[in-house]
Amino acid sequence: MSQLSTPGPGGVAGRPGWRPGSSQPRCHRLSRPTSKTSHQRQAPRSLERLFGSGPLCGAALLLTLPPAIQPTPSATLPPAQPAQRSSATAYAITPERRALLDTIRFAEGTWKGGSVTGYRVLYGGGLFASLERHPEVTVHRRYSSAAAGAYQFLPATWREASRKLALRDFSPANQDQAALYLVERRGALQAVDRSGLGSAVLARLSREWASLPASHGGSHYGQPVKSREELISFYGNALQRARQALG
Repeated sequence: MSQLSTPGPGGVAGRPGWRPGSSQPRCHRLSRPTSKTSHQRQAPRSLERLFGSGPLCGAALLLTLPPAIQPTPSATLPPAQPAQRSSATAYAITPERRALLDTIRFAEGTWKGGSVTGYRVLYGGGLFASLERHPEVTVHRRYSSAAAGAYQFLPATWREASRKLALRDFSPANQDQAALYLVERRGALQAVDRSGLGSAVLARLSREWASLPASHGGSHYGQPVKSREELISFYGNALQRARQALG
């Protein structure tokens, strides 16, 4: 340990009265105790023996000791994020929802008596073969459209729904899930769960499916529509079938 340099007139900081010529404080080297003492007596002097007793050594002791450990503030957790739907079973298929899906198929011309064939219908009535993906085939009739499947998804609409729900193919179960996603996106799913199909729900969904009547009774897109009465009647029968299927 370094020695003290000669102080100015004021003496060593923290040690008033020190005079030039007096013995300069030094650090003591660690040595064996000259006599046997109890453990209780040795313990308080252990640091003194290690670092010495002069003012410089006392300061060195304070510098050598580790700083006090400060309590670490608790980490602030980020706010919980809404859970995202990420599987083909994101939406439970209740009788009310099954009846709604069947009714949309009926309006879109893909009901086919409830046959699974309706999930392979192109715009215009033709069929595509594979359900591995949306076919993205544009058909030119009175209108030109690449709509396909039981709910006549346009390619961009299907890409959005399949990305949100992590759907890997165009299977019937995944088409049902994507259709319910669109119903929920239009703010109509809870109304269907509570009260079934009515004029208000049809009006909300008419912006998604051109075959459903808007509040004025016609289509938002100038296409042929089914009447409210016919659709609500079909829904009632479909709901009865779905409930019977559950036993």
